[in-house]
Amino acid sequence: MSEQVKQMFSDISGKYDLLNTVLSFGIHHLWRNTTVSMSKAKKGDSVLDCATGTGDLALTFKKIVTSSGTVLGTDFCEDMLKYAPAKAEKNNLDIKFELADVMNLQFEDDRFDIASISFGIRNVDNPKQGVSEMARVVKSGGRVAVLEFGQPKGLFGSLYRWYSKNIIPKIGKMIAGSDFAYSYLPETAAKFPSGDKFVALMESTGKFDIIVKKSLTFGIAYVYVGVVK
Repeated sequence: MSEQVKQMFSDISGKYDLLNTVLSFGIHHLWRNTTVSMSKAKKGDSVLDCATGTGDLALTFKKIVTSSGTVLGTDFCEDMLKYAPAKAEKNNLDIKFELADVMNLQFEDDRFDIASISFGIRNVDNPKQGVSEMARVVKSGGRVAVLEFGQPKGLFGSLYRWYSKNIIPKIGKMIAGSDFAYSYLPETAAKFPSGDKFVALMESTGKFDIIVKKSLTFGIAYVYVGVVK
């Protein structure tokens, strides 16, 4: 699956930012702000942003940790990652980017204050291993922050599922030329464990003392933050 997912993101990389904004009506920026806030990032912290894509979450972190802190954005898809340095430069932010697979990070233990991933953990072949690796490279007392889609309930949930099934693939095909990618992405979001189920996945790693979660926009997304043992 990893190679298929990598190729899919390569195919849509040039239109990824535009589609994120169009399909979420710009709300994804607010979700990332909430993720950074819940991570308790502060001036001087060192941050690893996994599956950084075009770098949006990395940029948000860098504005908080300032020049006295460091942010390293990583992704396993080179075509996605190639857009990130220019975005950082445009915003006058000093961020480093490099290729890395969250399931097998090349960094030493206890290196970072925070490790994060946004809308990427469900695309990992082994999410538990990915979360464990993120915790491994974070110092004791540091935090792992995960932003991922959920499954909203009730009437709003029904409307959201209709939108995901009928509208998102059409817009994806129109803008990015890929109906597969924008069928795959909502389908995986609908199946991926969210809420208490994802908390249980994090707990099963044995890496965290405390795990908190927050529902965003009626459950369309969740932020999970684990304090590393």
